[in-house]
Amino acid sequence: MADFYHSGAITTLHKLGKPKSERLLAELELYSLVRPIALVLPALYSDVMSEAMKGIREELGKARFIREIVLALGPATDEEFRNTKEFLSVLPQETTIIHTSGMRMKELYRMLEEKGVSPGLDGKGRSAWTAYGYVLASGRSGMIALHDCDIQNYNLDLLGRLCYPVVSPTLDYVFCKGFYARVTDRMHGRVTRLFLGPLVKALQKMTSSHPFLDFLDSFRYPLAGEFSMTMDVARINRIPWDWGLEVGMLSEVYRNYSTKRICQVDIAENYEHKHQVLSADDPSTGLMKMSIDIAKSIFRSLASEGLVFSDGFFKSLMASYLRMAEDSIV
Repeated sequence: MADFYHSGAITTLHKLGKPKSERLLAELELYSLVRPIALVLPALYSDVMSEAMKGIREELGKARFIREIVLALGPATDEEFRNTKEFLSVLPQETTIIHTSGMRMKELYRMLEEKGVSPGLDGKGRSAWTAYGYVLASGRSGMIALHDCDIQNYNLDLLGRLCYPVVSPTLDYVFCKGFYARVTDRMHGRVTRLFLGPLVKALQKMTSSHPFLDFLDSFRYPLAGEFSMTMDVARINRIPWDWGLEVGMLSEVYRNYSTKRICQVDIAENYEHKHQVLSADDPSTGLMKMSIDIAKSIFRSLASEGLVFSDGFFKSLMASYLRMAEDSIV
């Protein structure tokens, strides 16, 4: 759902009118000859066997601008790993499945722990980090795109618009974040609407608009799981292993690059995916864990910028956040 609204310090690329997908895809094929594109897909086995993934596989079969696909498979048995390999074997691109819970990967993670390079616990962030390492080591690609595997209305236009700002030689972006409308008969995007947005607003109010918070507030959908980047970004950015991946990536990009080289792009007129359970009484799963991980990532980033958090600060923040959250749903 496009508009002309621009905010903050980053470039916003809207989807205005009805642009021709054929031209976009043709240019992507041309540009990818110079900067080959790797697509990283962090996924659970339940995602791989879902109806949404069947649609994604069908569309990826037509994506001639993608050089290689790397799927990082979360906790799965050996049989589920083999089923995943068979499921993706029809794709024309060079496709690699990383069994992150397999014996060899467990041994690799153990060795890294012993060397003082902790990959963290199992999660989307660790899966993405592992896949990035594989793509960097293979040396076959010049940029990386990542998206989730539960997108129910997936199409090539979404992937193409996500890749274009980074792969295009006429632009100079190193990182691109996707955004989209969430318009249905229900209130989706709960963590963004009811937690992250009000929290950032409250923190801005209490810190006199810290530049990092203004940067976060510039993104239309900061928790979107779709982004693309150059290989240098993937190489130098530290990646949180948990649900703080999206915010953590934005923090690292803010730290390492000028905002002039960061953009966001409208990738879909509407977007639908698998929804997490609220799990209000269980902080180890669902939206509760997601919110906790996101908050930790934001506070770590602000602490690294020199902000000091006291007990009184958090008490005031809770009151300010509650007011902002209430106003967001009135």
